[in-house]
Amino acid sequence: MSRLNLDDFSDLIERPDSGTRRDAEERRERLAVPPGALGRLDELGEWLSAAQGAVPVRPVERPRVVLFAGDHGVAKLGVSGRDAGTAHTLVRAVLDGAGPVAVLARRMNVPVRVVDAGLDCEPELLPEDVVRHRVRRGSGRIDLEDALTAEEAERAVRLGMAVADEEADSGTDLVVLGDLSVGGTTAAATLIAALCGTDASVVTGRGGAGIDDLAWMRKCAAIRDALRRARPVLGDQLELLAAVGGADIAATTGFLLQSAVRRMPVILDGVVSAACALVGQRAAFRAPDWWLAGQVSGEPAQAKALDRMALNPLLDHGVSVGEGTGALLALPLVQAAAALAAELPERPDQPDRADGTAEGGSD
Repeated sequence: MSRLNLDDFSDLIERPDSGTRRDAEERRERLAVPPGALGRLDELGEWLSAAQGAVPVRPVERPRVVLFAGDHGVAKLGVSGRDAGTAHTLVRAVLDGAGPVAVLARRMNVPVRVVDAGLDCEPELLPEDVVRHRVRRGSGRIDLEDALTAEEAERAVRLGMAVADEEADSGTDLVVLGDLSVGGTTAAATLIAALCGTDASVVTGRGGAGIDDLAWMRKCAAIRDALRRARPVLGDQLELLAAVGGADIAATTGFLLQSAVRRMPVILDGVVSAACALVGQRAAFRAPDWWLAGQVSGEPAQAKALDRMALNPLLDHGVSVGEGTGALLALPLVQAAAALAAELPERPDQPDRADGTAEGGSD
């Protein structure tokens, strides 16, 4: 198997169809509801129409939540509100229907898929269909060592690519993307700081579980140390993922890139998916055109990444729990935009008056 080069995705990914988007915009001008009256819903409907290559836009009928799971060795430094090596408990909660994303997905009738890329637990604790693709048990402590070997990083990216192909082949028409990790926000903030050329303190947040000031200082120091290891490999995305990413982060990056190749839209959740998207943008500059930012998580690193990719979040509800929860909350907005774009009637022809002016109405 030849070595994977993420830069090759630049030639494989095309933008959503611009001609279709123009047709969708022209159709919007003819609808009975005045242009602009629906706010961002107009923009969303046109974006989705371009992604589908269809006017009018088709309804989003087969969405799916996809969550990549992993543990990060840096959590041993006490940088997370959860104990190191406990991401499997988050997975179990989702599988048992008790996690926030599971509750919402059940209410919305959206299936959830969990992929173990690098959990630090015995495989027997979780179902076979979750753990069977695991790349390694946990990821290395990025302040001192590589998260992955080069071979593991490539395996993880290829895992994400394979999952994207499986979803596209099964008819999934939109993915809600999230993560189930402990220590993942530290790795994500490191990647974003490295790619944006900023300092650790600018990107260090409190994480989904929330941390106190002392833990924040430890997290900031860990990101600072990891940045020293990241900067020499900025020219190679795969090496960067191996140095300071993690199995779940590399898999998510591969998933995002292959989803763009397969023309499958994705809603991003929090800082982890934003970091993966930023790595994906570095590899293929057109790729972000296939992604939506679901929500503002409150993590400063996420804000920097979304700004760099020119992605404007759909929601700002203060949801920081992760797990794809905030992105899933944005799904009904996307579905509503599709329904309105497809089902609103066009204005009837307006006959000219005898004086040559068009028949009009009052506001």
